[in-house]
Parts: sequence; structure tokens; C-alpha cells
Amino acid sequence: MKNYGEIAERYFRKGYNCSQSVVAAFAEEMGMDPELVLKTSAGFGGGFGRMREVCGAFSGMVFVAGALYGNTDPAGKSAFYAEIQELARRYKEQNGRGSIVCRELLGLKKPEGTPVAEARTEEYYKKRPCPELIRIAADIMGAYVQEREAGVSFAQAGK
Repeated sequence: MKNYGEIAERYFRKGYNCSQSVVAAFAEEMGMDPELVLKTSAGFGGGFGRMREVCGAFSGMVFVAGALYGNTDPAGKSAFYAEIQELARRYKEQNGRGSIVCRELLGLKKPEGTPVAEARTEEYYKKRPCPELIRIAADIMGAYVQEREAGVSFAQAGK
């Protein structure tokens, strides 16, 4: 199995946002052009445009899950929602912070109030948990793909 966490972290360290990094790690599996996945996931970074709402790494997980296994029949949405909730449960548990909210994961009381991204310096990487969160998200997605390919009901596997 590919080391999705490592791949995703490499994207992040190149300057891509958290969502782009997770999604790009799965471009091949989704059968999508890497440039297209980088473009379509760009707005999810920083908790949706740096508003610090839903974590971009988690949003990337949802993007990948939808591209690979999303429902096209409205009758299937509840089963898929159960899988997304299981992904969220695992992400909350494994990130050790019990949240999928960007500002909570970063320890912020409120967003910084600017859309301007911080420069990626060594200091930036030392103070942010993002590389670790991206690895966790991509590794959970790798397990999700593996379980789905093995025919395991992912929502039931975690219970």
C-alpha cells in the first residue's frame, strides 16, 4: 500500500494547502488529473478559505470519499453519510484533539481575520499541527480505500 500520509505531507511542504495535499495524494486512485484535483480542492484549505471552519485535511478526506464512493442515487445518501461520520470519528480520535474544526485544531479562539496565507518557514511548521493532521487524514483515507476494496463496510468496521 502507498504511504498516503507521506505523499500528502510532501505536497503540503511544497506549499499546497491541507485539503489540496490530502486530495492530491489520491489523484491516481480517483482517476483524476493532479492539476484538476489541486484546483478543485483549493478553496477548502485553511478551514474554507482561511476562515478556520471545517479542517481542510478533513474536507480533503470527504472530497476523496465522494469521488471514489459517493452516491449517485439519492436513496444512497444516508449510507454514505454514515461513512463520512465514521471518517470524522476516526479523524477526531486519531488527531488527539477530538475535532474536525480548523480553529480548534490550531488552538485559536477565532480566525485570524485575513485571507492572507502565512509564509511557509521552519517556524511556521514548528507551530502548526497541520503536517501531522494531513498525514493522519491521508492515512485514514488509505485505510478507507483498503477496507472498501476488501468489501468491508467502513461505517461498521469502526464500531
